Amino acid sequence: MSSAHAPYLADQAVSAAAEIIENVELARDTWRVRFRFPELARRVTPGQFVMLRLAGYNDPLLGRPLAVYDVTAGTDGQPRDVDVVYLVKGKLTSRLCNFLPGQTLEVWGPLGNGFLPTPTDHLIMVAGGIGQTPFLALAKEYLGKTRYGLAQRAVPRANRVTFCYGARTKDYFAGVDDFVGLGVDVRLATDDGSHGRKGFVTDLLRDVLKENSGTPRIVCCGPEPMMEAVAHIAAEHQVPCQVSLETPMACGVGICFTCVARIKEEDGTSDYRRTCVEGPVFDAACIEW
Repeated sequence: MSSAHAPYLADQAVSAAAEIIENVELARDTWRVRFRFPELARRVTPGQFVMLRLAGYNDPLLGRPLAVYDVTAGTDGQPRDVDVVYLVKGKLTSRLCNFLPGQTLEVWGPLGNGFLPTPTDHLIMVAGGIGQTPFLALAKEYLGKTRYGLAQRAVPRANRVTFCYGARTKDYFAGVDDFVGLGVDVRLATDDGSHGRKGFVTDLLRDVLKENSGTPRIVCCGPEPMMEAVAHIAAEHQVPCQVSLETPMACGVGICFTCVARIKEEDGTSDYRRTCVEGPVFDAACIEW
C-alpha cells in the first residue's frame, strides 16, 4: 500500500453521530466514555486516535483528539463499541463528563499510524498522567487476547508485558485493574508516595530494564519531559523505543499543520512531521526534544 493511501489517512476514516452507551468516572478527573460505532470499532488498531465533538454544541467548535482505549464486541462477537478514556481539563471534556447514555457524539477516525506489530520478547509500556490510554489494547494484542483492525492483524506474542505507570498521587491512577486483569506486570509510582514507589516512572523503568532477560521494546506516552527522559534511558540501554506524542491538534487529518513535531532526518538535517498523520507514534531516537 502506498503512503498516499495508508490506512491512517483521512480518506480511510469514517464518521458518524455515535450514541453514548456508558460514561463513567475511573479516577480523579478521569472518565471513560463508550460509544456505539461498529464501523470504527472494526477498523481501529492500538495507538490510533479519534477526533471527537459534542453533538449540538458549537463551543468548542473544533474536535479534540483522544486515543482509543479499547473496543468491545456485541452479542455476535463482532466489534461494536469504542472506549475512550479522557481527562477532564478544558471546555469540551468538562461538558463531556456530564453527557448521559443516549446522547450523541460526533466522531471521526481512526486516525494516526498507531503502533507497529513489532516482534518483541518483553514489551515495556511507560505512561505518565493520562498516557495509559493507548496501552490497554496494545497489551491485549501482545498477550494474544484480541486482534484489531479490518485485516485482524496478527501480532507476535510477547513472553512478558510490563506496565510502568506514574501519577502525581494515587487518586489519578485510572484503569489499573484493567491491566492487572490481563496478566500484565504492573508497576506504579507516585510523586507523593501515596501508592507504589515514591518517585518518577523513569525509576520504575530503570528497575525493569535491570531485571530484563529477553529482548525488550519500550513504548511510551505522557508528558513530554517524561517521554524525553524515557527516550534517553532507552538510548543508554540500546533498547528500541517508540513514543506516542500528545501534540495539540486542530483538524486531525493533516490539513492545518498545527501539530507538527521536529524530526531528525537520516542525513543529519531535521524537518517537521504532522503528528496526526505521520504520527502520533514516532521512533523516540528521531525526535528533536
